[in-house]
Amino acid sequence: MNISLLTTDFPGYALLDSGDRRKLEDFGGVRIVRSEPKAWWKPTLPREEWAKAVAVHEDDSREGRWKFRGNAAPAPWTLRFRGAFSLQLRFMDRSKQIGVFPEQSPHWDRILKNPVPATGKPMRLLNLFGYTGAASLAAARAGWRVTHVDASKPAVAWGRRNQELSGLGDAPIRWILEDAVKFCRREARRGNAYEAILLDPPAFGRGPGGELWKVERDLPELLRVCRDLLSPDARLMILTLYTIDASSVLCGNLLAETTAHLRGGNVEVGELATRETSAAARLLPLSLWGRWTR
Repeated sequence: MNISLLTTDFPGYALLDSGDRRKLEDFGGVRIVRSEPKAWWKPTLPREEWAKAVAVHEDDSREGRWKFRGNAAPAPWTLRFRGAFSLQLRFMDRSKQIGVFPEQSPHWDRILKNPVPATGKPMRLLNLFGYTGAASLAAARAGWRVTHVDASKPAVAWGRRNQELSGLGDAPIRWILEDAVKFCRREARRGNAYEAILLDPPAFGRGPGGELWKVERDLPELLRVCRDLLSPDARLMILTLYTIDASSVLCGNLLAETTAHLRGGNVEVGELATRETSAAARLLPLSLWGRWTR
């Protein structure tokens, strides 16, 4: 098992500073402040730089809220990733998310740099908990036939919009609004299989039918179902976890168990992190990941 640190390389995005459990970011010229529980240290930049943010997410209530300079939210804006796809960003009510997790860009690069060979045989990729579709769009650009699954109706609609903005309207992407466990069980009963599976599960969530998801309880069972969905020609599986109690070794053990029936392959694990552009140039750890390839 190889352990690696993958750092963010997303053109148009910058982590300007972090500290006091917050982070100061720039998305295409839009400067924002959000909470970050892993930033235990003190900020490097002066308060004046933080005060230039056009939006601050305040966690002073159970769900939090955005406070905007001038009291008006900036209009939605778009970032392009390496000429491959586009993502619309916007401020959401209550949630601190704006439509992208830039620290996951190493996974998108991995997919884009390894396009599907032109063998005439379709290569199928399943993206579970796919959010607004960055990984799905990267996969479609690389030649995969993509099935994108998310339990959030707004996220699926957002992903479709990103597909249009990316000029990938004719790309073979199925957008599925469904609970991930239910969908995978149904696919297994149908005998469907995939050559790649991506999973980015939340620590806690609910499906469109009110299904309760707890990662520590439900992820092992989901991976057992995913085992049955991996085709004999499978070549890629990526698991990303934001759960504080998890570890990269845990990710590796789960992937090794899920792919044990397939011949060959290599498991890598590590952390996803973003480096500040401040003088401190600190790395902010954000997520754990595991990747099986062959």
